Amino acid sequence: MAAEIDGPRLPPRSRRPARQLVVFLHGYGADGNDLIGLAPVLGPLMPDVVFHAPNAPQPCEGNPFGYQWFPVSRLDPTLALAGARSAAPDIDAFLDEKMAEHGLDESRTCLVGFSQGTMMALHVGLRRARPLAGIVGFSGMLAGPEILKDEIRSRPPILLAHGDSDEMLPHVLSERAAEVLRQNGVEVAVHIAQGVGHGINDSALSHAARFLLQAFKLPLPK
Repeated sequence: MAAEIDGPRLPPRSRRPARQLVVFLHGYGADGNDLIGLAPVLGPLMPDVVFHAPNAPQPCEGNPFGYQWFPVSRLDPTLALAGARSAAPDIDAFLDEKMAEHGLDESRTCLVGFSQGTMMALHVGLRRARPLAGIVGFSGMLAGPEILKDEIRSRPPILLAHGDSDEMLPHVLSERAAEVLRQNGVEVAVHIAQGVGHGINDSALSHAARFLLQAFKLPLPK
């Protein structure tokens, strides 16, 4: 049974019915408010997008004020894969619910994750029967790279962005993820932000905005 999850949202800036959907997946110990703050920055570039940022289903073990998609254990790869698998049904159900609510399908839906949220975005997005328009992963990694070839069902375009000074998840994890994804026929772009730690800077956000516009087939700013 999938847990019901919800969180903050920002309606389309145009005030028209949504024509595209972006779902943000926050990192360990954060909540939906952590990433919905990106929506006012992206919204003017894509005025018909509705943004949703659900809170993960579990209270965070390491931060009583935040949430987790699954418990963290020193990047243990086996536990990371098990955790991603356990939380995937909640995100799949949320995507299905919001697409139905707004009358949209996968071709008009993108996932954007940060850290643990990136792990979830990659895990879920590559296993849906129909490809999403795109996936953006900030400061994350790929859970279970060795079994992806046996479980991949769709190949949406992906952007991975990571700070080269990330002290929590080294940027090499995004580079390794990109290598595995390309081996499995996925189109991947990588942006390594110079002098950036475990966070999102202006250059990474600019790359993400351009990627989302292209994924949704919207005009790029002049």
